[in-house]
Amino acid sequence: MKFFVDTADVEVIRDLADTGLLDGVTINPSLVMKTGRPFLDAVAEICELVDGPVSAEVAATDYPTMIKEARRLASIADNVAVKVPLTRDGLRTCREMSEVGTMVNVTLCFSAAQAILAAKAGAAFVSPFVGRLDDVATDGMDLIESVVDIYDNYPGWSTEVLVASVRHPLHVVAAASLGAHVVTVPPKVIEQLFAHPLTDKGLAAFVADWERTGQSIL
Repeated sequence: MKFFVDTADVEVIRDLADTGLLDGVTINPSLVMKTGRPFLDAVAEICELVDGPVSAEVAATDYPTMIKEARRLASIADNVAVKVPLTRDGLRTCREMSEVGTMVNVTLCFSAAQAILAAKAGAAFVSPFVGRLDDVATDGMDLIESVVDIYDNYPGWSTEVLVASVRHPLHVVAAASLGAHVVTVPPKVIEQLFAHPLTDKGLAAFVADWERTGQSIL
């Protein structure tokens, strides 16, 4: 499973990229707003930091403006994945951009029916929002299971299931168990994936024992 980080913080992205575990980045206007940076400048810098897809979202909701914004974003770098909403105009933009070789991430997916449309439109990624479904007393992972099962029926479809609105490590583990292709994770949740109290306890014991030997590897 590929790991994307869901942030526009350049320093966080650089730090995670250095681990070699980062496959891409997802950003949106809300995340860029938190940084206080010009949107296009942030997209360009992030694209230089990572080799994988950088999802950058259009701001328009109507097709004529959306397609212009999509073309502008795609011109920034080859690894831009234009992000569009799962609406009629968004899917029209997706189809047009996909046909010229641009990666498109169709976002705000909340049903299997919508995910089918995204695949038909040629999306590189479809982003079901599991956390937001959980918020309204619906199991978001049920949607992931349904979409993965449906996509498996059609080997000709190349759309990858990108699990979004991830709230905790269990979302990541469940997504992997169900066969989702990608998960985009806030930096806080990525840090939680590294952590386990028994790892910390075991490492502390190993360090203490090594110090008692008085030896050095270097």
